Amino acid sequence: RYTKTDPPSIPICELYPHGDFPKGEECEYPPSKDGRSATWRTSSEEKRVLDRASEETWSDFRQAAEAHRQVRSYVRSWIKPGMTMINICERLEDCSRQLIKENGLKAGLAFPTGCSINHCAAHYTPNAGDPTVLRYDDVCKIDFGTHINGRIIDCAFTVTFNPKYDRLLEAVSDATNTGIRVAGIDVRLCDIGETIQEVMESYEVEIDGKTYQVKPIRNLNGHSIGPYRIHSGKTVPIVKGGEATRMEEGETYAIETFGSTGRGAVHDDMECSHYMKNFAVGHVPIRLPRAKHLLNVINENFSTLAFCRRWLDRLGETKYLMALKNLCDLGIIDPYPPLCDIKGSYTAQYEHTILLRPTCKEVVSRGDDY
Repeated sequence: RYTKTDPPSIPICELYPHGDFPKGEECEYPPSKDGRSATWRTSSEEKRVLDRASEETWSDFRQAAEAHRQVRSYVRSWIKPGMTMINICERLEDCSRQLIKENGLKAGLAFPTGCSINHCAAHYTPNAGDPTVLRYDDVCKIDFGTHINGRIIDCAFTVTFNPKYDRLLEAVSDATNTGIRVAGIDVRLCDIGETIQEVMESYEVEIDGKTYQVKPIRNLNGHSIGPYRIHSGKTVPIVKGGEATRMEEGETYAIETFGSTGRGAVHDDMECSHYMKNFAVGHVPIRLPRAKHLLNVINENFSTLAFCRRWLDRLGETKYLMALKNLCDLGIIDPYPPLCDIKGSYTAQYEHTILLRPTCKEVVSRGDDY
């Protein structure tokens, strides 16, 4: 077995040649509302057999999660004010491709590197030529994903350099960890949202002499994750009033919360960089030859995983914007523009992927960092 290098360069599958990838944090399920304990799951022979039957799936998630941990640890070691967002994303993605041992649709990056700044909460990554530079007073959400065989790790953290934001980050980190703690089989999604909101709003933060109650961003949420499908149908709200649908055994969830000093709601703003093929769309006849070609490139390289314009550039595609717009207009590709609160506000995010295994809840992307 190799040992890790600095910067990390050895693929995770070579660091663990026997496939014994590190597990995430394994937790007992919380007791149900009526106080019934869920500890029986840990020792139930039936549940253990079910759990072992999915061992390959859990193993794929764990390999992707270990890559995520090593990449983010590396990024935290060098990310500094004065760097361009393009440089940050490219260094992160280069490392991620190496550690996941990128291989077509079998292993790779699950979605573009989000590096949304300040009032922008999500879905910003630079397009080619974007001159944006990270600054000392910025609040930057680093949200990136890895996958093995379509088993996606969706995990994010917030980077700041000025300690004046520490309490904001603490509020959001606490809210996310609370969501993770109360999540479990048969738990209602609306109850998780209500608990997250209570924790988030219990924090007051002072920034530049002004005091804010931290607001959860009510139109952003966690979500279930399916194979090659980042949002697979269920949403985990971060405010009260959500759906009474329950989490179920065998599901995977991204538990993420966003806190804001602004209105606590986001809207589409700025130039779009993120796109994803519509999972449900069947065969659609395409007239434009360039659009037909672009869709072939997307199908071969990304399938139903999200991608960005920079990733089309690196595949050698040029002058594709009209074709991309055509695919969006046809409903084959969906655009996901940056999501922003009001100008002058600050937003923070923390996110983990959890596996609702038959025997226990595994916070598979947990690290000693967060």
